[in-house]
Amino acid sequence: MDTTTLEQLPTPIRDFLRAQEASDAEAALALLAPGAVITDLGETFSGEPALRHFVSEAGAEFTYTSEVTKVARDGAVWVVGHHLEGDFPGGTADLDYRFALDGERVGRLDIVAG
Repeated sequence: MDTTTLEQLPTPIRDFLRAQEASDAEAALALLAPGAVITDLGETFSGEPALRHFVSEAGAEFTYTSEVTKVARDGAVWVVGHHLEGDFPGGTADLDYRFALDGERVGRLDIVAG
């Protein structure tokens, strides 16, 4: 796995992360490929209604902070580690966001325990 920086991430991934941080669901959706799939700790979202729900609602019921802890490339997959602290069960979480591109859009995002 090659270590890199946020600035070295492909533009669609950087822009998706920014859109999610800003709670801009429309911008995040526009960065997803037509056949995109997102898995979040084992739950799968595909198709426009499910993806819209994910980018609009994921984590919305909690207040938390997120800090990027790593950025790396593993072949065709870009990994962005996040450390979260907040009022969700357990209070802290380390997650890896594993992105794969489909052309100039995000084709797959797997969010897994880091």
